[in-house]
Amino acid sequence: MLDPHSPYPPPTGTPWFTGLLVAAFAAAVVAVAIMAFGSQLARINPALAVFLELVVVAGVAPSVWRLRRTPVWRWLVYGAAAGVLAGWSALLVGAA
Repeated sequence: MLDPHSPYPPPTGTPWFTGLLVAAFAAAVVAVAIMAFGSQLARINPALAVFLELVVVAGVAPSVWRLRRTPVWRWLVYGAAAGVLAGWSALLVGAA
């Protein structure tokens, strides 16, 4: 319930521009991390790289996915998910 005597204005809509900017930054950081981690592991053993990438993402995913309903963190969660997909796609294209 909003306090009518509050000095702060009531919240308006969803901050799409700022949220998408945060999501894009999170996607870029996660994609670069996935590509760097995966490419260096693939130099050692490609099967090990695939296994460890899956283990890392599967280990972090439940903790991150729980934050998707929090107003500010949801942008980071969706950006990180897009970054994982982009990083894996880049690794697959680089391997071919």
